[in-house]
Amino acid sequence: MKRLLFIAVFCTFFTAAGFSQTDLQPAAIVNLTKSEPITVKQFRTEVERMETTARRALTEPERRQVLDVMINERLAVQAAERDKITVADNEINQQIQQLRAGMAQAIGRQPTDAEYAQAVRNETGLEVAAFREQLRRQLIVQKYLTSKKQGLFESLKVPAEAEIQNAYSLTKSQFVRPETVRFSMVMIPYGSDKTKAKELADRLNGEIGLNPSRFDEVALRGQAPNSGYQAGDGGFLPRNPEAMQVVGADFINAAFNLKQGEVSKMIEGARGYQIIKITETYTQKALELDDIFQLGSRITVRDYIGNSMLQERQQAILAQATQELVTELRAGRTFQVFERNLTW
Repeated sequence: MKRLLFIAVFCTFFTAAGFSQTDLQPAAIVNLTKSEPITVKQFRTEVERMETTARRALTEPERRQVLDVMINERLAVQAAERDKITVADNEINQQIQQLRAGMAQAIGRQPTDAEYAQAVRNETGLEVAAFREQLRRQLIVQKYLTSKKQGLFESLKVPAEAEIQNAYSLTKSQFVRPETVRFSMVMIPYGSDKTKAKELADRLNGEIGLNPSRFDEVALRGQAPNSGYQAGDGGFLPRNPEAMQVVGADFINAAFNLKQGEVSKMIEGARGYQIIKITETYTQKALELDDIFQLGSRITVRDYIGNSMLQERQQAILAQATQELVTELRAGRTFQVFERNLTW
């Protein structure tokens, strides 16, 4: 009786803790240098994370691809450990700092630790500690791949001028800059009180009229804290359907009915009241190799084509190197998959 009671309590404990025998069973075992199981729980957690990102259930072949990726990563990490390839903490920290810097640029300030943690959770479904471990493993795999396939990566060739010119000749019809303007903008957000926003917009609109100098004065004041409105360079606006979907037909029509230096009447946009001043105008143009590919950048059509061709070659070599390495690591009895445990 005591033995039966102990077994019942033991089983109840593991059920309450969220475990089951199925969770602890292996979906696969990787054994290149040591026996490392991938449990059903680990496999299911990764599948569910992918399904959350995809917003749909994965098919059986897609589930198997997830398991293959998990196996390949563990094989590569074990091989890297065998060959004494490691990643230092400062290398991981540098990657994290770059991620946080990108986030800071996007939101206009340094993110708090809580904001960073939430962003990691939203993008990866992982907590910060788990994300850091995942990043460490990814960096180890990248370093191992680079070291083992160094010759293949060194064979990469930068596109020659003749290749770039040939690519341009085949695609020149795609390199057409639409009619474009650059503008400055005074923006009064609706906020929670649209009536109050309208009063401020009417006052600023009356102060500016159509006078470019007064627009500049109002725009300068708008950059001060607590001005109640926003102002600054609005960037380049092409005249095309994509831009119209973003800013609206009224904004497009107002912008392209103005000449350089002229100021618009007040526009009622999706997020607030707007007044704009056109600072630069560009006619539609078929771009040559030495023309700037996108206004506001220093990249010429030649550079754009060359960079695109180089990236394609890099991706092709990376795919080849990865496939070669996976084939080598999977040779022999380096892993075992338990087919009966792959469904739930």
